[in-house]
Amino acid sequence: MELRHLRYFVAVAEEGSLTVAAERRLHTAQPSLSRQMRDLEYEVGVPLMTRSARGIELTAAGRAFLEHARLALLQTEAAVESARRAARPAKPSFALGFLTGQEMEWLPEAMHILRDELPNIDVTVSSQGSPELADGLMRGRLHLAFMRPEPQMPDLEYRVVTKEELMVVMPSDHRLASRKAIAIQDIAAETFLGMSRTAPTLRIVIEGYLKRSGVDVRVEHEVDNLGMAISLVASTRGVTLLPAYARNFLPWSVIGRPLEGEAPTIDLVVGYNKANTSPVLKLFLSRIDELIARVADKAR
Repeated sequence: MELRHLRYFVAVAEEGSLTVAAERRLHTAQPSLSRQMRDLEYEVGVPLMTRSARGIELTAAGRAFLEHARLALLQTEAAVESARRAARPAKPSFALGFLTGQEMEWLPEAMHILRDELPNIDVTVSSQGSPELADGLMRGRLHLAFMRPEPQMPDLEYRVVTKEELMVVMPSDHRLASRKAIAIQDIAAETFLGMSRTAPTLRIVIEGYLKRSGVDVRVEHEVDNLGMAISLVASTRGVTLLPAYARNFLPWSVIGRPLEGEAPTIDLVVGYNKANTSPVLKLFLSRIDELIARVADKAR
């Protein structure tokens, strides 16, 4: 059995057709691909797929084989990349993650610190939701992320970089839009957009604030991210609560207003894996206070 047999099998399984896999994925002749699949089944000793006019369907044995074939190909790719990295001169690398939208404010100063100290460093940047960033830190794909403190992640360490006040976000022509600040009680009867479980920390902050305020809202829609929240405010004419940084992304049809009284806040933190011993991470953490001060100066 050779690696090409595994690649061919995965392509056929994913496309559901020998012809489509041959033409679009593998760029080989269909009869040749069919022969390779017969050779693979002979090697394994059991049928892996059934062939019909509708295409290819995997047998129970084929489905079991598929997961292992994918894993073997992934491990092979990882081995190749590891060998290539080992053959290259050592160069520090650092993978930064940002809660979508926060890179606008924090990335320039983060890069300033990294470039000052390590002009030859390889830096990669990704923008995701906070749970995805936490997963990246846990799996070692990220060194550090600007994110929300995620519950039930005991292997992650957090340092608060700022506390963001929540604001009311509504259509620009909403009946409350002319006010300088909004009392939370005034939105109790409005179409309210809540946070889904893909934004667990923000959801907890909002629900806790509403409960403390004695306001009972009816959540009409749940939103997954900042872009979805803004789009639904515009399309449903609903209202929601978002962190203040959302002001940077509001179109003309949507506005933000501060809350009256003591507004709830949500922490923006830098998160990292406690087990990460990267010297670049250590350097970055040693200059967090400087980073916070530089961002605060620019905001004034």
